[in-house]
Amino acid sequence: MQETISKELLEKTARQQRSVLQVHKQDNVLIALKDLAKGEQVNYSETTLTVQENIKAGHKIAMRDFEKGETVVKYGYGIGSTTQAVNEGAHIHSHNLATDLDGSETYHYAPSQMTVETPSRMPTFKGYKRQSGHVGVRNEVWIINTVGCVNQAATRIAQLAKRQFASRADDFIANTHPFGCSQLGDDLNNTRNILASLMQNPNAGGVLVIGLGCENNQLDALIRSSPTIDPSRLRFFNSQEVEDEVEVGLALVEELLDEMATDQREDLPVSSLTLGMKCGGSDGFSGLTANAIVGRVSDKLTGFGGRVILTETPEMFGAEQVLLNRANSEATFNNIVKLVNDFKQYFIAQNQPIYENPSPGNKAGGLTTLEEKSLGAIQKGGKAIINEVIDYGQRASTGQGMTLLQSPGNDAVSSTALAAAGANIVLFTTGRGTPLGFPVPTVKIASNSDLAVRKKHWIDFNAGKILDEDIDIDQCADELFECILAIASGQKTRNEENENREMAIWKNGVTL
Repeated sequence: MQETISKELLEKTARQQRSVLQVHKQDNVLIALKDLAKGEQVNYSETTLTVQENIKAGHKIAMRDFEKGETVVKYGYGIGSTTQAVNEGAHIHSHNLATDLDGSETYHYAPSQMTVETPSRMPTFKGYKRQSGHVGVRNEVWIINTVGCVNQAATRIAQLAKRQFASRADDFIANTHPFGCSQLGDDLNNTRNILASLMQNPNAGGVLVIGLGCENNQLDALIRSSPTIDPSRLRFFNSQEVEDEVEVGLALVEELLDEMATDQREDLPVSSLTLGMKCGGSDGFSGLTANAIVGRVSDKLTGFGGRVILTETPEMFGAEQVLLNRANSEATFNNIVKLVNDFKQYFIAQNQPIYENPSPGNKAGGLTTLEEKSLGAIQKGGKAIINEVIDYGQRASTGQGMTLLQSPGNDAVSSTALAAAGANIVLFTTGRGTPLGFPVPTVKIASNSDLAVRKKHWIDFNAGKILDEDIDIDQCADELFECILAIASGQKTRNEENENREMAIWKNGVTL
């Protein structure tokens, strides 16, 4: 994969030219770094250009005249074709640029031998070593229900446990959802697989599972689907079989706390961490700052021997060949092709357009086509070699490398899937902002400084400072990496402080 974000260009922009950025030397558009007025002159690479209309920050400016049907290039790749003639200095967006994707794309195996530097010093963090060999960054009690009918009981048990046992665990989390009843086939399997995999996340020092008794998602089948969970850290019951489900649940939580009483944080190598990568509410800066910095964190962690998980399959469309070139084998290449084509078939089966993306919020932030959004989104994966592809609801391997996880782009669905796959922490980049948090600590990384300042109670890290402060992209990535180590060692994220914990399950089948 070629380097799509030029370190030198970002450094030069941050220090000297604060109005526009040419992301890659082959690009034929500039990105406005601030709101620009009609008639304003901007400078880049010894050239002066006059802006032909008002253009908002994050949006694209034509570097030259375009005829209708010409390819627009950003990140060094085509992101679509012009639908009409465009003059130099004009705004390029939805009114004059359209995707070139039509569903007929083919892929070829052309491995690119990328090397990720292995640093000499192995950093450590203070985490929890589990009996399974996995490592947790929290020692929480997770309450998981088989069916939505017992959501309130799960929530009530978590609330009471926080009051009665606050000092005995990092937190008490009710991971509630509306499913589990009247589901069939693959739809039921999705629910069961996600819940079973969440139960095995090592951030949970103890797990209480609450069933109802008559649901399709039967308690005993769910327990059998969680083979690596430590039996001493698991309690479960069906509510129809007890007199007072809240009273029973609290008693079982106390049993779990007794088992967790000797758990202590200890120094562990960063190679034992698994990070999930997610972007939500992206803007025109997301691929330039936040995602690019997270990509360098991916490279650092995999260089140390850790694992990163990348998901949001429809936000790989248009950039999938870049990922395919990083497959460690032809078998992995074929698995990535299947991942992409299976999701396209999902759209087709639902009679929906494959390329109905970006979202209205993305477009307001400057993103026009799916190619543009995807090329920015995959920056989160850096240059890491892809050595595993897993289905929705499956758990990722531990050890060095990158996993691609099948999941839609929806924030709650994909972030829940990352936690179920084994992510200790989710790195969540955003240009528009969101208060959402998920079953594991969720590090909100702002793509622009305005968002970081306005929503400081949402945002954990400001990646936008590489465009308005005297700091380069690698230094910023180092700062983020240190922030991650602190969070892994117990420092709370904004979503934890605000008690924003959500989960969602991919609903893609029949309900009786």
